[in-house]
Amino acid sequence: MSKRITIGVTDLSFHHIAASLVANTLQEMGFEVERIYSTHEENFKKLKEGTTDMLASAWLPSSHGGYKEEVENTVPLIELGLHYEPYALWGVPDYVPAEIVSEVSDLLKPEVVKNINSDIQGINPGAGITRFSIKMMDEYGLSEAGYKFHTGSEKDCFSAFEKAVANKEWVIVPLWKPQFLHYKYKIRELKEPKGLLGIIDKAVLLLREDKKQLFSQQQLEKLDGLHFSNEIIAQLDFQVSKQAKNIDEVTKNWLNAHS
Repeated sequence: MSKRITIGVTDLSFHHIAASLVANTLQEMGFEVERIYSTHEENFKKLKEGTTDMLASAWLPSSHGGYKEEVENTVPLIELGLHYEPYALWGVPDYVPAEIVSEVSDLLKPEVVKNINSDIQGINPGAGITRFSIKMMDEYGLSEAGYKFHTGSEKDCFSAFEKAVANKEWVIVPLWKPQFLHYKYKIRELKEPKGLLGIIDKAVLLLREDKKQLFSQQQLEKLDGLHFSNEIIAQLDFQVSKQAKNIDEVTKNWLNAHS
C-alpha cells in the first residue's frame, strides 16, 4: 500500500509549479500525494498544526523566515532542495526611459509623478513583497507624493500590469522572480539602495522532522537534489498560466527531460 503525504502549497502560480515538480517526484517514489492550497500565513499554520507534512516552497530567510521560526516553536523542520533563488523587486516596463526612471527615488521626480500611474497594485497582505512594498511607500515618501499601494489577488496584480503595457502606460509593478511575466515581458528592475526589498532568498521544500521516517535516506537525498532556477520556474509558469497547459504534465515532461 502506498504511503500518503500532504503538501501545503502557497496559492500562487509559481508556487504551484514547484509543488507540482515535488509532487511528481513523490509519486515516482510511490507516494499518494495531496496538495492543499492556502495563503502564505495559512500554509505555515497548517504545517505547524500537522495538517500538512511538507511545504513547497519556503523563501528563506527574508520572505518566510519569520513564519518558519513560528512553526519551529512547535516542531523542527528539515530544509530540502534548492527550487530556485527568488527575490522581490519593483519594476517598470522597459519602454519607460531608464534615464528618467532607474531607481525608486526617481518616482518622486515631478515629470515621473505626472506621467506614471499612481496606483501600485500588489498581491495578498501576507506576501513578502507586500510587506516590503508597504514599508517602501513610507520610507521613500511615496504616499505623500500621491502614490497608492493596493493589496489584492495575483490576478489583480498581473492584469493591472498587462493592461497598462497594452496601452503603453507607465506603471510600477511590485513583483518577484521567478514569475511568468518575466518570460513574456521586458521588465526593468528599479534600484533600491535602502535594502527594503530583502535579499536573494533560497526557495526550499520544508519537511516536518516527525515525518522524516516516511522516507528512506535515498528518497530524502533525491528530494534534496531537486534544483531548478528562476528561469525554469518562470518558463513552466508561463506554459501553465498563459498557454493553459496541464500543470502536472508540464512539470512531469520537464523532469523526464532532465532526469
